[in-house]
Amino acid sequence: MPHSFGVRARTRHMFAKKFRKHGLPSLSQYMIPVKVGDYVDIFADPAIHKGMPHKHYHGRTGIVFNVTKSAIGVRVNKLVNGRILEKRIHVRIEHIRKSKCQKEIIARVKSNELAKKAAREGGPQVDLKRSAKKPKEGYFLKAAGGDGEITTIQPLPFSDLL
Repeated sequence: MPHSFGVRARTRHMFAKKFRKHGLPSLSQYMIPVKVGDYVDIFADPAIHKGMPHKHYHGRTGIVFNVTKSAIGVRVNKLVNGRILEKRIHVRIEHIRKSKCQKEIIARVKSNELAKKAAREGGPQVDLKRSAKKPKEGYFLKAAGGDGEITTIQPLPFSDLL
């Protein structure tokens, strides 16, 4: 049996819609506000064939570098022969989602700014660096008997059964 190398080869599940989610995208998908410099996720919508990205870019995150009336220019990194190249592709708005990759960073910056402002006004000095989670505190496991005494268990002495 011949092996196919088409543009949509091996995309049976990738370009399939979820259960009860078939059909055209909603109008709110076309009204997404996108600006140059935004982080977007490329997620191909199989119902719209025009402006669909190549299967390699499906699920990738990139930065918007151009906005036209019907398409978005996105800078995406691609691994080619062991080196990472920055590819510039144009994708229609139906195949784009706003990325949430910067959400935690922005929240942390806001909280750090508030902590710095409070420290400047005379509060305690704060450490804004991220640190690894500390290990759990030690504790004693309560016995099943409920009396609370710690008992030492020792092996029985060896006895020869002759």
